[in-house]
This record gives sequence, C-alpha cells and structure tokens, in this order.
Amino acid sequence: MTAIKHALQRDIFTPNDERLLSIVNVCKAGKKKKNCFLCATVTTERPVQVNVVKVKKSDKGDFYKRQIAWALRDLAVVDAKDAIKENPEFDLHFEKIYKWVASSTAEKNAFISCIWKLNQRYLRKKIDFVNVSSQLLEELPKVTEESVPSGENQSVTGGDEEAVDEYQELNAREEQDIEIMMEGCEYAISNAEAFAEKLSRELQVLDGANIQSIMASEKQVNILMKLLDEALKEVDQIELKLSSYEEMLQSVKEQMDQISESNHLIHLSNTNNVKLLSEIEFLVNHMDLAKGHIKALQEGDLASSRGIEACTNAADALLQCMNVALRPGHDMLHAVKQQQQRFGDLREQFARRLASHLNNVFVQQGHDQSSTLAQHSIELTLPNHHPFHRDLLRYAKLMEWLKSTDYGKYEGLTKNYMDYLSRLYEREIKDFFEVAKIKMTGTTKESKKFATLPRKESAVKQETESLHGSSGKLTGSTSSLNKLSVQSSGSRRSQSSSLLDMGNMSASDLDVADRTKFDKIFEQVLSELEPLCLAEQDFISKFFKLQQHQNIPGTMAETEDLDGGMLPRQQNSSVLQSVSSEKDMIRQMMIKIFRCIEPELNNLIALGDKIDSFNSLYMLVKMSHHVWTAQNVDPASFLSTTLGNVLVTVKRNFDKCISNQIRQMEEVKISKKSKVGILPFVAEFEEFAGLAESIFKNAERRGDLDKAYIKLIRGVFVNVEKVANESQKTPRDVVMMENFHHIFATLSRLKISCLEAEKKEAKQKYTDHLQSYVIYSLGQPLEKLNHFFEGVEARVAQGIREEEVSYQLAFNKQELRKVIKEYPGKEVKKGLDNLYKKVDKHLCEEENLLQVVWHSMQDEFIRQYKHFEGLIARCYPGSGVTMEFTIQDILDYCSSIAQSH
Repeated sequence: MTAIKHALQRDIFTPNDERLLSIVNVCKAGKKKKNCFLCATVTTERPVQVNVVKVKKSDKGDFYKRQIAWALRDLAVVDAKDAIKENPEFDLHFEKIYKWVASSTAEKNAFISCIWKLNQRYLRKKIDFVNVSSQLLEELPKVTEESVPSGENQSVTGGDEEAVDEYQELNAREEQDIEIMMEGCEYAISNAEAFAEKLSRELQVLDGANIQSIMASEKQVNILMKLLDEALKEVDQIELKLSSYEEMLQSVKEQMDQISESNHLIHLSNTNNVKLLSEIEFLVNHMDLAKGHIKALQEGDLASSRGIEACTNAADALLQCMNVALRPGHDMLHAVKQQQQRFGDLREQFARRLASHLNNVFVQQGHDQSSTLAQHSIELTLPNHHPFHRDLLRYAKLMEWLKSTDYGKYEGLTKNYMDYLSRLYEREIKDFFEVAKIKMTGTTKESKKFATLPRKESAVKQETESLHGSSGKLTGSTSSLNKLSVQSSGSRRSQSSSLLDMGNMSASDLDVADRTKFDKIFEQVLSELEPLCLAEQDFISKFFKLQQHQNIPGTMAETEDLDGGMLPRQQNSSVLQSVSSEKDMIRQMMIKIFRCIEPELNNLIALGDKIDSFNSLYMLVKMSHHVWTAQNVDPASFLSTTLGNVLVTVKRNFDKCISNQIRQMEEVKISKKSKVGILPFVAEFEEFAGLAESIFKNAERRGDLDKAYIKLIRGVFVNVEKVANESQKTPRDVVMMENFHHIFATLSRLKISCLEAEKKEAKQKYTDHLQSYVIYSLGQPLEKLNHFFEGVEARVAQGIREEEVSYQLAFNKQELRKVIKEYPGKEVKKGLDNLYKKVDKHLCEEENLLQVVWHSMQDEFIRQYKHFEGLIARCYPGSGVTMEFTIQDILDYCSSIAQSH
C-alpha cells in the first residue's frame, strides 16, 4: 500500500500541487468487483482545498488515472454502517449517496479518521459521522496551515500528523525580539549560562521597580477616597431637595385629577346628548311616513295611472318604514310601538282595498271578454288578452308589495285570478275548437251535433251517410276499405267512376284537398294556442312576481287550495312549499287556467283521425315541430308539457294507422275468376309513401316514419307472396313480378333512404320471377322438341359420349328429323302468337310489362334455339340436320306478332 501511495503522489497529485494524506482500496457495493482507490488530499497553495479523489487503474496499461473528485465541503454524512462490529462497508453522502466496500476494516477506519481530522482542521461546517466508533473521533490540537511541512516525498501517516501538531513555529515579531536580545549579548550563543544569569538579574530589577511603583500610588488612593466622601454628601443634599419638590407636585397632581374628572363628566354628558339626538333623528327619519303617502294609502285612486303610481310609492315607503332595522331597545319605546301599530293598520287597510279593487278588475275582465266571443266564433282565432294584461301590469309592483307584506291576500288574489280566468279561457277555447271542428267537417250548425256525438254513434252515422252518397268524398280509411273489397281491376275502375259522379275531381284529388285543408286548420289551431299560452305565462310571471325563489310564510288562517277545497293555511302553505321552484308554481297556475286545452286537443285529434286516418301523419309532424319549439324555449313549461302529452296521443294514432294498414293487407281477398294485377295494398303503400314523403320533408320525427316504412314494406312483401300463392287465375310468377316491379318503381321514384335494401330486394324478386315466368312459358310452344333434347342431355349425363347419342334408338337421326318436321316456321309462328295472347291475358294493363316480358321471351327463345343447334352439332355431327327456321325468322315472328296486337 505504501508503494501505491508513493506512486499516486508522484504521478497524479504532485503535478496538481496536492498532497496525499490517506488512501483506501474500495469497490462499489452490490456490483462486480472493480477496484479503485479513494484518496484524501489537500492543496499546497493557499487557500487550502481538501478533496476526496477517486483513482482507477487504466484498462490499457499499468498506470493510474484520476476519475472524479469531490470537495470535502460537499460531504454531508459519513456512514460507517456499524460502530461495534467490524464491517468494511461505508457510505459517503455527497450530492447523492455513494456506497463502498473497503478491502479491509483497518483501511476504512484510517480513512474515516483522516476525514474527521481534516474536517476539524479546515472546515467550518461539521460533517455528520454516523455509526463511527468514538475512538476514531478523538479531538486533536488544531494547527495552522503553516505548521504542515510541504514536500513531494514526505510521507504523511497518523504518527507524523501528531508530531506536526506539537511543533509551534515563531512568528515574525517573536523572531525580531529574540534577535535584538541576542545582539545585546554577543556571548549568548557561546555561553548560554551567563546569558541566562543576566536575564535573571534583569527580571529581579523589574520586579523591584514594580513594587515601589505600587507603594507610591497609595497616597493617590487616599486622596481619591476623600473626593468620594464629599460626593456622597452632595448627593444627600440633592435628595432632600427632590423630596420637597415631590411634596409640592403631589398637591398639584390632586388638583389636576379633580379638573380631569370634571372634564370627563362634561364630555360624557355631551356624548350622551349627541347619541340621544342621533337616535331621535334615526327614528324620525326612518319611521316617519309623509302625509301624502298616508293619504294615498287611504284614499288613493287605484283606477288611474297617476293614482297607481302614487299608491306604489306610498306602499314602498310604508314597507321601508316597517322593515327598518331597529336598534336594541327601540322596541321598548312607547312611541315606536304606536308608530308600528299605525303602520300595521295602514298596511292592512291598503291591502284590503287593493285586493278588493283587483278582484273587481278580474270580474270586469271576464264580462268584457265575453262580449267579444261572438265575433271570434266565426273566425278561427282566439281573443287577444294583451290589453287586459297591459292594464293589469300597472299593478305589478303593488302585487310584489302585497306578496311580501300580506301573503294571505296575495294568495287569495292568485286563487281568484285562476278561477275567473279559467272560466273565461274555457269558454273561449271551447268555442274556438267548435269552430275548428266545423271547418274540418264542413258541416253547418245543424250538423254540428254530429261532430260531438259519441264515437260509436258517429261512426254509424258516417257509414250511413256514405252509403247514401251524402258525404261526397273518399277519405283515407273509407277508400282503403273500398279498395279492399274490389275483386278485379275492372271492377275497381267501375266503382271509382261511380263514386266520382258528383264532379270532375278524382278521389285522390278530393283526399289531398281535404287533407291539405285539415293540415292548415290544425296548424292554425296550434299557432293560435301557442302565443296565447306564452303570453299568459309571461304575464303571470311578471304580474305575480314569480321569477325569483322566495320563502312562503305560513299562518293558521283558512284559505282555499288550488283545486278549490278548504284547507288550513298552514297545510296549504306546506303544499305550496313542496313545489320545488317558482317555475313549478307558474306551471300549476297554467294547468288550472288552461285545464281544458289538453282534452279539447285530444277531441280534435280524435275527430281528425276519424275523418281520415292519414291525418295522423300531418298531426304528428305539426305537433312534433311545436313541441320541439316549446322545449327549446322552456322544457318544463306548461305549453311544452301539454303539447308533449298530446304528442303521445298523436303518436299512438299514427301507430294505430300503420297497424290498421298491415291488418288490412292480411285480410285482403282476391277474385278466383279475374286476374289479380296490382294488389290494392301495394297501390295504397305507394299512396301512403308519397303522402308521407311530402309531409315529413325536413320533419323532426323522421325516425318514426322510417320505422313505419319498415313495418309496412315487410307486410307488403309477405302479403304479396301470400296472395301469389293463393292465386288461381293468374300465375304466381306474374303476381310476384308485377307487384314487385310496381314496388321497385315506387321506391326508385321516392328515393327513401331507409328502404334501399328493400328496393334492391324488390328489384331482385321482380327479375327472378320475370325469368321464371319466361322459362316456364317458353316450354310450351316447342314442347316435343324440348322433351327430345332433355332426353339427349339425360343420356349424356349418364355417361354416353355426345357423338354416340345418335346410335340410341329413341334419339337417332330419324327421330330427330321427325320431331323437327313437326315444328316448321309456320307452326312456330302460330305457337308464338298463342303464347303472346296467353301472356297478354296474364298481365295487367297498369304496369304495362307486356313488351318487357315479350322481349325477354324472345331473348330466351333465341338462347334455347342456339342451345338446340349446339346439341345437334355435337351429338349429330355431319348429319346435315337443321331446324326449319332461323334466328332471323324468330325475330321477324316476334316483331310481327307484337305489331299485330
């Protein structure tokens, strides 16, 4: 280790002007052993810097290199792990914790001891030594920096450090004094004993001089003591004078205390007077009501605008006087009690007068509005309540005052307003709906009773009138029933013509006109009701001051609840307090006032549905739009809730209409003697879809229509197939082909996005059944030829080679020529002509598919012809057998047949 220390000092630290004091061989804890050295060094130049240096042996050669250095001042903690047992592990806490394992415990202890000594000598901060034996931390005498000798070859060990600590070097002044003394005695160096004796004699002389000096100073001490005695006497005289002065000042102090107490009493009296004046001014300023206000409250005119304004100002002033925050003790004053009693009487008197006046106004409003009902009963409009609202809003501030001062009278006015207005609105709305029903049905006052008959009687009467031709129109429901009873297309046309004798308009035109008229009337009804409800709700909010949440005081007086029953005030107050907000109270008032709107709307909807079931489409769209508009304004309002309830009824009617159409599809019956053609419910679906698309364009409830489309189209598909299977006169493929072609054409024209899959399915079904019908029909004109070649194909399928089929007895060349001779061109043309006539009988005129089917048959016939020729060429090669007609002949035959018909 000594050799390594000298090598490190020579190679690493001497070039950097550093001295190596201690070294320890270590490796990092927990890793593979890579040995290195931790060195404690100090610089040789001032100021001295103490470092801990990590030195590592180079990988490339047998020499050492300096890897990292830490300043000792950055060292915070030295952890030796165990102060009792020998443990080579220790930690150094710099900016982070470095864990080391020494090669031996002795090296670790020597290194930690050196660190401790350097910390004691050079650093002001104290390093924490944890788990270190106390024997290593013994205090050493501190030495100056100059006491440490320098030299690159000097070996610094623990024993050398102690020797250095005992040596004290002379400073410059001590050296100078010694030199002067020795110059005075030239023999000091050669004869030390003579020099010492001389010094001893001089010391004795100095001691004697000191004693004589002390004895000479005794006289001066005595003089000083006399002066001190005289000073004490002067102090006693001064104290006597101060005592006399204090006695005189004591009498002056007593007189000043009396004056001060007198001034305090005067100030206290003035303060009390000021406070009393302030209290009196406060009571006079805040509890004095002007005579003009009193007169206005007692006699003010509540009918004129000026009188209402004066009463409003007086009521506000009275409220301020009553609500003034009295200071402690004011309520004990008799004058204050009298004034409060007077204010209470004025409040009671004015509240009673105001409530009586407003009740009269409510009653007068009912009479005034009743006189205008006659002129509105002719037109489909509701009376305008804006003038009445405008007049009443002048009392809004007084109503707010009444609400805060006398809630019982405020509640009574609210109840009376709801009673009077509910009766008034009930008359107006019922007359309004009666006019709407008359305009919908087109009846007179005499037949007005028919619109209000019970549902069963009305239905019976309507059926009776329709049988006698008095109704003059076909509705959606009745026309559906008429169509279902039709037995053939010819009978349908004859029946339609008989029903249109009353004019040139068709049934569909009459239906569209009636539905458009109904749509306009229904929209006008909703358009009239909506502003009426909104205006009344806005008025209630402003007049009764229900925008903000307020606590409702309860008393034990009796009052009527919202439904007209008698309840104790406390119970009624609990009912009102259960309402979660002022908006709920507004809605309750609106429900009471407009309690007839929802039943009347439901009756009107029932009438519209009875007139024509398709009217439910118009009502669903209109009602959805108005509900959406109302919910955007206020989702919890009366109008939004009422229209939402009615919308549920309309949606049920719409679903019922769809269900009825599906049920009618399932109940349809066809004639066994006439061809089927386009089924009635297919035509009705086309009518429904066209009407629905025009109604639901840009509507909010498009999803409901899409669901109805899916139900209807599936019902149409199922029942078309059902009717086709039951058909006896018309082939199944024709029924399927014509009806699915009609459905495909309808869906292509209307472009209904939710039915794209059904449109493709309808097209596929139409194509499949067209092909099936063509193949089935073409098997008949060349029946024997078809059977012959089917046999040929069967032999080939059994494994006989095609060129050997001609050797079969039943399929030789002679048999082939015999079959071909049976179908000359003339006979083929005759067969095609019969086929054309038969197809014409099967197909209906509405779809106009005859030419399409005939062209497909022509193509299929040509394909079969080419197939027969191919079989002849393969199975009878070189025989020279050919058909007696060509493809061009087939084209000519088909063209001439089509032109002749």
